[in-house]
Amino acid sequence: MRATLIWTALAAAIIAPVAAAAFSPQLQWRDGIYIASGFAGVVGMALLLVQPLLAAGDLPLSQSDARRVHRVTGTLLLGAVLLHVAGLWITSPPDVVDALTFTSPTPFSVWGVIAMWGVFATALLAAWRRRLPLRPMTWRRVHLVLGLVIAAGTVTHALLIEGTMEVVTKWLLAGFVLVATLRVVWRAGRFRDFARRSG
Repeated sequence: MRATLIWTALAAAIIAPVAAAAFSPQLQWRDGIYIASGFAGVVGMALLLVQPLLAAGDLPLSQSDARRVHRVTGTLLLGAVLLHVAGLWITSPPDVVDALTFTSPTPFSVWGVIAMWGVFATALLAAWRRRLPLRPMTWRRVHLVLGLVIAAGTVTHALLIEGTMEVVTKWLLAGFVLVATLRVVWRAGRFRDFARRSG
């Protein structure tokens, strides 16, 4: 019963903002590439809720399964970001150039680019993890910091945009993402304190 409730709550938290965005009046007169790009961004933000829950062991999965799903979800998140940026590039290359060079007049672009580079950095570190001279604790700390940057950047990016996402479900999802991410950061800090005291 507990597992069913957890999966149901997670599904509702993810599906609600995506479904609400599907009925957005701002989708009228938009072409398919723009719509697909926007939904890739929505899906990417929804995936950000899953990642800290998996990392914290909050989902009813074994540790090995949670790690495997965490890697798969990370790959899907990377794909969603690439689709989001590629779609925006196709529909408006100058806006993307301004965003990437941090010269865009819209503040939300800056936060989106920061989150994007965080995702790229995390993907590269994960791909090269075995070849890098990083201790496990150092890897966890870097991964945690990047995760916090991605979550904060994405949430700020989304909240500053008056776009496809419906307001209430957007704010709820943003809150869930931040709470889940900060909870992992807090747990990691408590674990380090405990380890120092025990040592």
